[in-house]
Amino acid sequence: MRPFFGWFFIIILAPVLIYIGMIAGEEANNVKALDTVLDEKIPISKIQLARNSYIYDQKGNLISEVISEQENRIVVSYDNVPEEIKQLYLVSEDQHFFEHIGFDAAGMLRAVFTNIKHQSIEQGGSTITQQLARNVFLSHEQTYNRKLSELLYSYQLERTWTKEEIFETYLNSIYYSNGVYGIATAATYYFGKELKELNLAEMAFISSIPNNPTVYNPLQHFENTKSRQELLLLKLHENELLSKEDYEKEIKAPIKLNVRGQIDHYPDYVTYVHDELNELIAQKEGYSKKINEANEENRPAIKKQLNERINQITRNGIIIHTALDPSIQQKVTKAINSRLPYESIQGSAIVIDHKSHKIVALSGGKNYKKFDFNRAYQSYHQPGSAIKPLLDYAPYIDTTGATVNSMIDAGKFCKGIYCPKNYSGKNYGHVTLETALKNSYNTPAVRMLNNVGIEKAFSYLKPFNFDKTVKADYGLPAAIGGFTYGMSPLELTSAYTAFANGGNFYDNHAIIKVTDLQGNTLYEWEEKPVRVWKESTNDQMRHLLASVVSSGTGKRAAFSAPYIGGKTGTSNDYNDLWFVGLTDKYTAGVWVGKDKKGSVRGIYSSGIHLQLWKQVINN
Repeated sequence: MRPFFGWFFIIILAPVLIYIGMIAGEEANNVKALDTVLDEKIPISKIQLARNSYIYDQKGNLISEVISEQENRIVVSYDNVPEEIKQLYLVSEDQHFFEHIGFDAAGMLRAVFTNIKHQSIEQGGSTITQQLARNVFLSHEQTYNRKLSELLYSYQLERTWTKEEIFETYLNSIYYSNGVYGIATAATYYFGKELKELNLAEMAFISSIPNNPTVYNPLQHFENTKSRQELLLLKLHENELLSKEDYEKEIKAPIKLNVRGQIDHYPDYVTYVHDELNELIAQKEGYSKKINEANEENRPAIKKQLNERINQITRNGIIIHTALDPSIQQKVTKAINSRLPYESIQGSAIVIDHKSHKIVALSGGKNYKKFDFNRAYQSYHQPGSAIKPLLDYAPYIDTTGATVNSMIDAGKFCKGIYCPKNYSGKNYGHVTLETALKNSYNTPAVRMLNNVGIEKAFSYLKPFNFDKTVKADYGLPAAIGGFTYGMSPLELTSAYTAFANGGNFYDNHAIIKVTDLQGNTLYEWEEKPVRVWKESTNDQMRHLLASVVSSGTGKRAAFSAPYIGGKTGTSNDYNDLWFVGLTDKYTAGVWVGKDKKGSVRGIYSSGIHLQLWKQVINN
């Protein structure tokens, strides 16, 4: 009996206290009015419920839902809630909602006496406003302090918000089991429909769940949910909101669940989009600059602020528009999964539309799972001869005015103790630049770097922003791929897009723009081209790269197309196999190797990296 008498005194005393406070506020100028005290102690502003964000492909198709704070929620406005839904909740939860001041004293008394009579909890007595206060601002602990706080919060809510705002927030905040929050989300999750598409029987069915999300979980206790649905429909009939004929029709209407789980496709690409979103927000809101300028002691605090800001933005609901081409992404994923059956050998591939400067597909590795280590942009490898066009040939042609037919010594080279050799071990004498590149001779490349000068040649790499290029790399071994860490597949592929843009380099991105849920643009990348080498140099380089494919080390990548050019790369001891190349529309890169350094010489002769590239980019 004690709980019931506790509730009884709260119900009696709370209105009295509020009434006395209101009188006191009016009559005593030197005492603060109750409303003023409540405004100070319980300030309530419009809350922003955590809601879903969305990632779309280039054609506007949804590819991933981003659920914030483990609350799967689609927010619906009051005006877009069907009248039948409103009636269902009013007759079952709070018939006097539009008349009371936050709590219904008469209703609470009726609930107390009913519960005393049955010696059990038959009625709750809480208004919609009280339930909202409990769900959003308070807890569900069964103490009298919490219950009294609930009444005060409810009264304050009614003073601060309109009835429509309270009802809307209530419908969007309540829990519908299985991680689902809000009436609109429930419609989508359980029936695969928008809320407005449901019939009355379906509306009543999902409206049954919040009363006890465990007992009325339709995936585990369908019959319980159906029984309560029939009770809600009966209440509509008893309140003359549903005719007897329609009531009997609705309770017999079949309920066919069509559970629609979270949409989450293309994990390789979506993982990258999440990281790029962080980078975009950091850059646009100044966090990148702060982090770069901060000392080691202050940097963690700034990064924490950035993470909090990103969480705030995503929980408010955003739409991330990307350049993903699903057909190419599927092709990339299939190629990596099917052509690398060897247990310890991994691979990645990237495809960039170099005309729009957008990443249209990427593979993070075989059988990739979302948020796993993504080899497309998180792994770094020595580039082998794939670096030669960027560090050796383009700078040499750009500074000397050489052409594809210019001669270069492919014989023995030594500088100090450094004496690189050609792959075959042979010396070829003087050859054209075309012959040197298409056969990937090493000594001509080293001579070019030496001729240009290491500092000057490396200045040509700066626009590409290779993240792990360090001062120790500034030496002649870099001419043939000798780097401390190397490049990620995405970095190297992105650099090659300069050959498709007349010698200009554009940063390539997956994200086109970020908007709010109403379509207003919040963030987008700025295109700032940087000229890396002269256009005349680029013309010579395109000729050289085409020769690699037509009659050089990249012949297995050839297929019929207006233009194909590229460069193979093999690091020391066959640890890494590369092919990076371009067609008239796309630039693509493929890396094959092991996560921990190890030789893949056994598959080198098959030209697996060339086969992968051809499969990925050939339409």
